[in-house]
Amino acid sequence: MKTIGELIERNERCYPEVDAYVMDGRRLNYRQYAERVRRLGSALYRTGLRRQDRAAVFSTNNIEYFELYGACEWSGYILALYNFRLAAPEVAWLLQDAAPRVVFFEAQFAPLFEGLRARHPQVEHYVCIGGPAPSWAIDYEGFLASGEAAGPPIRARAEDYCHLYYTSGTTGRPKGVPNRQSAALIIAERQGRQLGPDLRVLQATPAFHVGGKGFPLAALWMAGTVVLQRSFDPLRFLQIIQDERITFTFMVAPMIEAVLDHPRLEEFDISSLRLVMSASAAIPVPLLRRAIARMGPIFYISYGSTEAGTVCVLDRHELRPDGTAQEVKRLGSVGHFIPEIDAVILDDEDRPCAAGQVGEVCLKSAVFDGYWNNSVATIEATRSGWLHTGDLGYADEQGYVYLVDRKKDMIISGGENIYSREVEEALYRHAAVQDAAVIGVPHSKWGEAVKAIVVLRQGQHASEDEVIGFCQTQIARYKCPKSVVFVSDLPRLGTGKLDKVSLRKQYQTL
Repeated sequence: MKTIGELIERNERCYPEVDAYVMDGRRLNYRQYAERVRRLGSALYRTGLRRQDRAAVFSTNNIEYFELYGACEWSGYILALYNFRLAAPEVAWLLQDAAPRVVFFEAQFAPLFEGLRARHPQVEHYVCIGGPAPSWAIDYEGFLASGEAAGPPIRARAEDYCHLYYTSGTTGRPKGVPNRQSAALIIAERQGRQLGPDLRVLQATPAFHVGGKGFPLAALWMAGTVVLQRSFDPLRFLQIIQDERITFTFMVAPMIEAVLDHPRLEEFDISSLRLVMSASAAIPVPLLRRAIARMGPIFYISYGSTEAGTVCVLDRHELRPDGTAQEVKRLGSVGHFIPEIDAVILDDEDRPCAAGQVGEVCLKSAVFDGYWNNSVATIEATRSGWLHTGDLGYADEQGYVYLVDRKKDMIISGGENIYSREVEEALYRHAAVQDAAVIGVPHSKWGEAVKAIVVLRQGQHASEDEVIGFCQTQIARYKCPKSVVFVSDLPRLGTGKLDKVSLRKQYQTL
């Protein structure tokens, strides 16, 4: 198998009546999916798109999104994935960076593109998904119908790029990360074999990032079914698991918390779940314990990046909340580096760190080719022959990896390095704390001081002095917050990571 298009073709031939995608009562089997993928690829060809030209998509989850994925994978186009939460200036920059000739957008975002069109003449066609198209755009179904059933006269090649993801932009502007067909198949096979046969995936996280595409790719590899949720809602999430007999889903920490806290949780049969993966942001150990106690030993932890895919895995048999002290400590790790990649933790001089020594996670991966239109960032990230992830962590004597911070998020106070995750973990141990973020703010004497932004559990109360005093019983005093702000919720990126750029802008002072 050399391309994802060939995989789609295989499933059409071998599993034509198996549901490929399901959403809100609509079902598309593999035969129907392949037919629509070919026709959409032909329609794009008729607009003038040729191999490695770009189309872009700006939408929440829907079946049309994955038809567009398939059309580009079949035909050799590149699909640029845009975060639908971005503001107009950010989208304008992405349109300039990827230079798509066709843009697909969900109807609710028509006003955004109405205001952007005049500044981006390179976009020749706008296609509207899921609603009446404005006068300057084409209706999605009408556009698809304009293509030929046989598909375009071109097919993707193994060396072609197919997906153009963008990083979260936690340290500046997002960087484009193109994936080749061959790299995407590596992800498909790796994930598919791990998730097993009779795979039924519930995809509730956004399709614009690699985690939103990786599990549907695994389902494609295993000829499984993907059930889509437009956006996460805990009650609907539980209903789908029960009705569709979901076997696998991906949940970031706030999603797990919302499901466990839902008052109707006990009404639903979720016994079909075999595996639940948590990644993107650290899952607090107390929350992980609650999840295993209520839902069973079905969780595993993964750490990865847009650039490299999966980097570390802590398998479910290693999650032992009632085990030895060492096994309980490992609940806070992200497991071992996977054997398919060459990975190491390096110090500031790019020398390997000893066990327990904090350094930067670096790796060599068959997935990463470099950043799109950004040779400077590529050179910086791949210095000394390793891909530098920007994530700080350490490995213990058994090779378990513990992440402590993003390199650019580390707080230096009075010459001491303070890692935000360690402080956040201390905060999570407080019975009243539901969510927490830790940032550094300017301080005239110490350079930086630790500030905590905290969400309390409903019905719970805690003062600033109480929270700081509690932290002083958990970690060294110099690491503890010097101030605490209480808020109703925390800003998060589409991947589930805390938006610390936004928090630092909002909370500049101690």
